[in-house]
Amino acid sequence: MTLFLVALGIITLIAVLMYNSLIGKKNQVENIFAGVDAILKKRFDLIPNLVASVSQYMEYEKSTLEKVTELRAQAMKPNLSNEQKISLDAKLTSALGAITIAMEAYPELKANENVMHLQRSLNEIEEQISAARRAYNQAVTDFNNAIEMFPTNIMAGWMNLQRRKVFEITVSERQNVDVNALFNR
Repeated sequence: MTLFLVALGIITLIAVLMYNSLIGKKNQVENIFAGVDAILKKRFDLIPNLVASVSQYMEYEKSTLEKVTELRAQAMKPNLSNEQKISLDAKLTSALGAITIAMEAYPELKANENVMHLQRSLNEIEEQISAARRAYNQAVTDFNNAIEMFPTNIMAGWMNLQRRKVFEITVSERQNVDVNALFNR
């Protein structure tokens, strides 16, 4: 009987530790995503200033500026899922990269102190977003591993925990930017 109670105690302890570990990993993913969300909001708040500053110089880049504004508006909508936020972030990152490259064609714009400050701020935010994405991806990988590996996968199944998606760059972002094509539209 004592052996049975000891075995039951060990099994209970293992179950509690697995449960707590899974909850900790799930909460870490959510916490880090909230940090990513805060940095994305900071970027979304900076975008109107950037667009206003460069729009007068970049008349032929109007469609890119409109796309950035449209994506920002979509991203600011309430009740977006994490997957929708990740998708919009990838599209916005691509569009902002096109603006940054196009800005290089305008010497007056590069000399404008406000625009230079905005560009430095945007670069800083992009670096923060990159670091936050790496932290999020690591937390998601740890979480996904925990819910897929034995024996925690059994507990994760009972808890109805599902895989989370990592931030990934789009195929177009993996390719080199053709600066010549941007300037010769």
